[in-house]
Amino acid sequence: MIRSELVIVGGSAGGLQTAICAQRHQQLKDIIVIRPEKKILVPCGIPYIYGTLGNVEKDIMPDKLLGDAKLKNGKVASIDRKAKTVALEDGEIIGYNKLVLATGASPVEPPIPGADKKNVWFVRKVFDYLEQLASAIDNAKHIVVIGGGFIGVEFADECHKRGPEVTIVELLDHCLQLICPEELCVRLEDALRDRGVKIATSNAVKSIGGVDKVEFVELENGGKIECDMVIIGIGVKPNTKLAEEAGLEIGPTRGIKVDEFQRTTDHNIFAVGDCAEKYSFFNSAPVPLRLAAIATREGKIAAANLYSPQWRNVGTLGVFSSIVGETAISAAGLTDAQAAKIGYHDIVVGEAEAASKHPGTMPGATLMRVRLIFARKSGKLLGGCACCAMTAGEFSNILAACIVNGMTMEQIALFPMGTHPWLTASPLAYQLTDAASNALHKAKGMVA
Repeated sequence: MIRSELVIVGGSAGGLQTAICAQRHQQLKDIIVIRPEKKILVPCGIPYIYGTLGNVEKDIMPDKLLGDAKLKNGKVASIDRKAKTVALEDGEIIGYNKLVLATGASPVEPPIPGADKKNVWFVRKVFDYLEQLASAIDNAKHIVVIGGGFIGVEFADECHKRGPEVTIVELLDHCLQLICPEELCVRLEDALRDRGVKIATSNAVKSIGGVDKVEFVELENGGKIECDMVIIGIGVKPNTKLAEEAGLEIGPTRGIKVDEFQRTTDHNIFAVGDCAEKYSFFNSAPVPLRLAAIATREGKIAAANLYSPQWRNVGTLGVFSSIVGETAISAAGLTDAQAAKIGYHDIVVGEAEAASKHPGTMPGATLMRVRLIFARKSGKLLGGCACCAMTAGEFSNILAACIVNGMTMEQIALFPMGTHPWLTASPLAYQLTDAASNALHKAKGMVA
């Protein structure tokens, strides 16, 4: 048996970041990362394998990022907390002083009749599986994508670039409805339709039909879509079997329960990434948010806290962005509906729109529209979104910084910004500060 100071189970975003930061923060050299995959994919890049990138090999995270950490390919079968060991499926035993679980999540497989038919696919982070999916797309004529969240939207757009006809089927009234306000949802749907992707919203899939392989999708409203391939992308569920069998507590959203330092109920064991429970920045309630960016943040926190609490997780904040063609959208924090659900019933909305460069006649300038929501009583920023300039993704990161630091509409209205004709909007029409000013004036009764 070998023993290591730190053993990390799982080598995707959360596990990789933990290994990197344990070396930087703790100066640890004795680290073993155990993962079943020979190659690790960039999670957010998976949809782009099928259009923009062209093949799976272009979406690989290099192992050199592990630094001095030792990599072992294998699958952990069990944890012995008393002996502080993990057992691999091949029988090898590895001891640990500290253990980090970064076991990720698996696609939700809904109980749709016919989902076991040939040519029904899920979004799995497995190299060989995704290579097979590429071949299936190349041989498909019409693909139905079930799910209109970010996974479904991006897969639909990228698969369509490869040739087949594509239809998205979404249960809610709009794609991305759980994340974005209606205006952004409509803009993105329009962009998809302009690119040839069909959309069927307010529809549930009743069954997947065909003798042996997929031939059609039957909708709850009685409609039928002829197709020869289905991709299901409706979310993920945490991989917690290993933790459960080891007696670790599981949270309400079925992630491994962790405290503010990413410690599980066994303080020698940490959990990060999709397998770990998340708690809202706004009210500390469990939230089912699972993103690679959240995983890497948690990996940093766990690495810093291996031996004593140093960095605290102040809570999870959703920060999202996506793009279809030239239509880029982003959002951070709460939507109006989410704010009302957790008790923010009196909000103030600030809006602004301006060219992304200045003057607006600069080459490549596009209009960027910003919408911010604030709590009227405290004045604090609760959330916001942007569309449609290419800078929208970075804009949502700025919003996240404003939210976690408790900035108010007045503080954001006076935000110290730098501007440049090629890179930003005009200082006279800077969307972030203008939207906050708009909200401030409304709050003071100066704007109808």
